[in-house]
Amino acid sequence: MNSIEDRLIKIFNTLLNAFGKRHWWPGDSPLEIIVGAVLTQNTSWKNVEKAINNLKRENLLTIDALYCSDLERLSSVIKPSGFFNIKAIRLKNLIKVLYEKYNASIENLKEIETDDLRKVLLGINGIGKETADSILLYALNKPVFVVDAYTKRLIKHHIPPLIADRPISGDSYDIIQRFFMEHLPLDVYIYNEFHALLVYLGQKYCKKSPDCEHCPIKGI
Repeated sequence: MNSIEDRLIKIFNTLLNAFGKRHWWPGDSPLEIIVGAVLTQNTSWKNVEKAINNLKRENLLTIDALYCSDLERLSSVIKPSGFFNIKAIRLKNLIKVLYEKYNASIENLKEIETDDLRKVLLGINGIGKETADSILLYALNKPVFVVDAYTKRLIKHHIPPLIADRPISGDSYDIIQRFFMEHLPLDVYIYNEFHALLVYLGQKYCKKSPDCEHCPIKGI
């Protein structure tokens, strides 16, 4: 097993066998996943869950309700997610585009070609690459690999030995994303599950002070 493709698949299968399917991203609807992708910026998922539960309790987790909601009220409801004033503005910006340009229909978003839709999302103030790609992959089932801090840790600890002629910068989102998408099948399930497994790996083993001795992909 010498090729980059083979080794990435080996990493994927080893993590899958070790951790099982992660069933990620949690959410009862595409809209809930979209909202969660905005709220999870710079906070833990536990805090996001509290904010989403608040939205449900206040009957605000619909496109119409979010569009019509007062910014101050929305900020108060999502307060557990942290940076709530900024996130309320970003969420309103996203919902405004969805409501006014796409007839408040997530299904209308799904009909747009992936690259074009990514440009739309990145054109919304406050929506960065990780958030946009999380929405594309998890809410809209588009084959886009999500890069986050956990992905970069894998790059740092496991990927450089695989590449002799093209080093990867751990600070470059686009380069890391392109690396995975060039060497994995263009498949929503693999992108979804791989990213979720990397998140779990990062939480359990590949921390800032990594536990390499017990890591399931030690030696790959």
